[in-house]
Amino acid sequence: MGLSKRWDRMPKIQIQNITKRFKDRLVLDNVSFSIEKGEIFGLIGPNGAGKSTLLNIIIGLLKANSGQVLIDGKTIEDNSVEYKKKIGFVPQELAILEELTVFDNLEYFGGYYGLFGKVLKERIRIVLEQVGLKDHQKEKVKKLSGGFKRRLNIALALVHEPEVLILDEPTVGIDTASRSEIFALIKRMSQEQQVTVIFTSHYMGEIEQLCEQIFIMDQGKKVSQGTKQEIKSLFMDGNMIQVKFNFLPSLLINELKLVVGVKELMLKTDERLVLLVDSTFQLDALIQICHQHQVKLIEIHFEKPSLEEVFLALTGRRWHD
Repeated sequence: MGLSKRWDRMPKIQIQNITKRFKDRLVLDNVSFSIEKGEIFGLIGPNGAGKSTLLNIIIGLLKANSGQVLIDGKTIEDNSVEYKKKIGFVPQELAILEELTVFDNLEYFGGYYGLFGKVLKERIRIVLEQVGLKDHQKEKVKKLSGGFKRRLNIALALVHEPEVLILDEPTVGIDTASRSEIFALIKRMSQEQQVTVIFTSHYMGEIEQLCEQIFIMDQGKKVSQGTKQEIKSLFMDGNMIQVKFNFLPSLLINELKLVVGVKELMLKTDERLVLLVDSTFQLDALIQICHQHQVKLIEIHFEKPSLEEVFLALTGRRWHD
């Protein structure tokens, strides 16, 4: 597993041995990691991996069966009000009031954090600028586009100026321009304000583009953790091999899956497949199997695997499974 560089100071967030059960079902199994102040941290895994459960424990909506979450060294039990004030949470589903205006939504939710009067109005002014909704503040939410609604969803999480921002798939169904502006905002907050960000997404390209540290989980357990480069380095002694044949019988495919060093096999077309292999793989084995089945190799290309292909090899599942 990749090891990440850490400073001597206390991490902003510490997830310590979190276990969660729902009746007889183990959803989180002894999950641990830490996040530095100002870091953009990618939490990824297939559906059912336990991501949403873990996020709900971090924000205090669920209680773990064992383990603890610390922000600045304090748990939610130490001071629940101060703990929750440090967090801004952007859920997958839009948590906005459709019949109110953009401004009224921010005013309404700002009151939950004890913001009133001039302080609240100034915070609203700032977040409207941040998310690009200044010219739409008097519009009713129900008239906004999907992208603008997503921006408002983020603005509501920022109105109280949180130190930790948790975004659970915040870009689902939005246009490219809104996605780019949201990414630019996240990067600015991380770099300029040292806001610590936890980001989940169903788009691996977003994780690669945005996140500095990545935690891969599956079936409630840690699979791997580190920077993009560290996680990819798990397979840097191997390759992704794209192979084209004159034809591709099913018996050959089944035999290739059993070859030493083949971590994953993906069928691209009727004549082309991709092998994700480690350093124990021998090309001679591929050539020999092709010879046995009287299949010709037309093309072979060696590449380094993408983060999505490494994810597939580590979890045994495609990203969208």
